[in-house]
Amino acid sequence: MSTLVNLQHVAGTFADTGLTGIQALGSLTAEGKDNPRADFSDTPWWLSLVKALIIFVYLLVSTLLVIWFERRVIGRMQQRPGPNRNGPFGLLQTLADGMKSMLKEDNTPAKADRFVFTLAPLITATMCFIGFAIIPLAGEVSMFGHRTPLQLADSSIAVLFVLAIAGIGIYGVVLAGWSSGSPYPLMGGLRSSAQMISYEIAMGLSLVAVFLYSGSMSTSQIVGAQGNVWYIIPAFFSFFVYVITMVGETNRLPFDLAEGEGELTGGFHTEYGSMRFAMFFLGEYINMFTVAALATTMFLGGWQAPPGIAAINDGMFNEGWWGLLWFTIKLWMFMFVFVWLRGSLPRTRYDQFMRFGWKFLIPATLGWVVLVAFFRGAQNGWFGDAALEVAGRRFPVASLAIVGLVAVAALAFGWWWDNRALAREAAAAAAPPEEIDPYAGGFVVPPLPGQRLRETARVGAPALPEADPVRQSTGSHAATPDADKEATRG
Repeated sequence: MSTLVNLQHVAGTFADTGLTGIQALGSLTAEGKDNPRADFSDTPWWLSLVKALIIFVYLLVSTLLVIWFERRVIGRMQQRPGPNRNGPFGLLQTLADGMKSMLKEDNTPAKADRFVFTLAPLITATMCFIGFAIIPLAGEVSMFGHRTPLQLADSSIAVLFVLAIAGIGIYGVVLAGWSSGSPYPLMGGLRSSAQMISYEIAMGLSLVAVFLYSGSMSTSQIVGAQGNVWYIIPAFFSFFVYVITMVGETNRLPFDLAEGEGELTGGFHTEYGSMRFAMFFLGEYINMFTVAALATTMFLGGWQAPPGIAAINDGMFNEGWWGLLWFTIKLWMFMFVFVWLRGSLPRTRYDQFMRFGWKFLIPATLGWVVLVAFFRGAQNGWFGDAALEVAGRRFPVASLAIVGLVAVAALAFGWWWDNRALAREAAAAAAPPEEIDPYAGGFVVPPLPGQRLRETARVGAPALPEADPVRQSTGSHAATPDADKEATRG
């Protein structure tokens, strides 16, 4: 009888916990936290066209500037002058390159699929612009007598829309490599598509922690939820993973493995020239701005001013068109990271890069998402109401327990990693043997300086012809096929 009572009590506890979770989700829905915060009720259709034009011009001008910026910064890093002939400080060099692309002869390979060959760069160049439509560049601004958010569109699944558009952009790479009718573009297209698809998985998983903290996938809601603290602090590991995946997603150094000049000449766009190549070039840089804008929105508070500046004069610098300034500054911080990586790091090996994505980033991000889910559940009181008050602040005991477990696991991992590194150093510091068998591993291994080869009798070919005891005992070399050949040649 007591057992039945205990089971009934446990079942009632679980039922109460489930009802609490359901009621909490219902309250979130009732509060509208999953709906976009941006209000487009005072935005006529022609004003949406104006904002689309503003975004288009903003991206084109930014692309012209970042190409010049990249050349100048890398020139400084390599102690050489950058472009400095066309225009003041070389600012018109990118425009001159665009004019050159327009005037160059446009050739199509004889074995190419002409329609798909032209369609591929169009897909790449257009998808990156579409992905920028849900990025909030600023809060509500006044335009032509209307109050409208400086954002083209928003929805409750806006971030998933960006990831879907990025997936469609991969078709441009695959079709470009296949339609060229050449082996090197085909291999480059396969390599690039595998790389982009693999790192999109880790990128999507890194954003799940932001969804859990904000309670929404709407970009305007995510920016609004970072009013007190930017998500780069609580979701630091997600930010670390996202920065790596956005470099791999855009095929930039050190991860531009689809364009390995020593292996694939130019990758999937080897056969392209003139404006069709310029579309791939444009799409790469616009995609850099898109992933950087998404990182700004998800982790750095979007268009909101830094904490110190946001508190000046009751948030005077955190309203209106000021948001565009803060958004642009944060965006260009990521662009500098792109340029800095290109001028500093060599290209990685393809198998190492793919192994890092599948065997480390994806499992580690999955574990991080589970950890954040438990932490958010503890903050919502789903694991009990016990709390510890320190300096007037209330900390749930379940949250502190999770943090303690993570700290212990981190210390244990660090101890294991240090011991592993010490073992590797000890193995590397061990003196190499004075005598080696060159055929011990199944293939010939040359000796290190100071080593001598072990004289082998019948383990494959001998180290030296005169060291073969079999030949020395017979006193003749004509018994082997090589000796017969030499005798015939003689």
